[in-house]
Amino acid sequence: MTRLAGKAAVVTGAGQGVGRGIALALAESGADILLVGRTARKLDSVADQVRAEGGEAATLEIDITAGDAAQRIVEAATNLLGGVDILVNNANLAIPAPLEAYSDEDFLSAFNAGPRATLSLMKAARPHMAARGGGTIINLASSAAVRWDAANYGVYAAVKEAIRALTRAAAHEWAEEAIRALNVAPHAHSPGLDWWVDNHPEEAEEFIASIPAGRIGDPRIDVGRPVAWLCSAEAGYLTGATIPLDGGQSRWG
Repeated sequence: MTRLAGKAAVVTGAGQGVGRGIALALAESGADILLVGRTARKLDSVADQVRAEGGEAATLEIDITAGDAAQRIVEAATNLLGGVDILVNNANLAIPAPLEAYSDEDFLSAFNAGPRATLSLMKAARPHMAARGGGTIINLASSAAVRWDAANYGVYAAVKEAIRALTRAAAHEWAEEAIRALNVAPHAHSPGLDWWVDNHPEEAEEFIASIPAGRIGDPRIDVGRPVAWLCSAEAGYLTGATIPLDGGQSRWG
């Protein structure tokens, strides 16, 4: 597939899990990829796979919580790929935990790595997208805010809901520059989720049973490929929305 041929994409948190799956699917659709993350070894592994499949990839080892991270990422994309057409904000530090477990410092760190870093990168990418005739921003949301049981998900859901609000605002404010902004809310295999399944088998069985599709999604097939379509001209009228990629489990609205 070449629906994204000639496009330059930045994916944060690209070294594993959903980020890796999205990066591979974007490359499969023809985009050149800047893989961003904190662990060079993991990024190199994804880049090697992209190249082995005939794609183009560059890597940038960086902590998205650094104050200058957004500018450095966009500069790298411009220098290595020629610009930015697609931005996928996937990196995240917030974890499900009881409210009492979050110190003020932990709370602020979660919002720094979540909505603060997301907005900074969106703003840094915007002029480059506008100069190229538009672009697509994909932010990673979560169904945590609409869970049947909100226990242990308060801060995590708050981080993700803040990102959803930023996405919708960007969709409205930047539409005249042909920049679209969307949220996706996935369930897919990742090292963290797989660890939880292995260590909480009874709870995991109940969780999987609540997914109408009867399984946890594949990061590339069930999340990455839909994201690639959302970034294409075929989805050009779609913006400001949250798309659940979770096998029908969540109940939005």
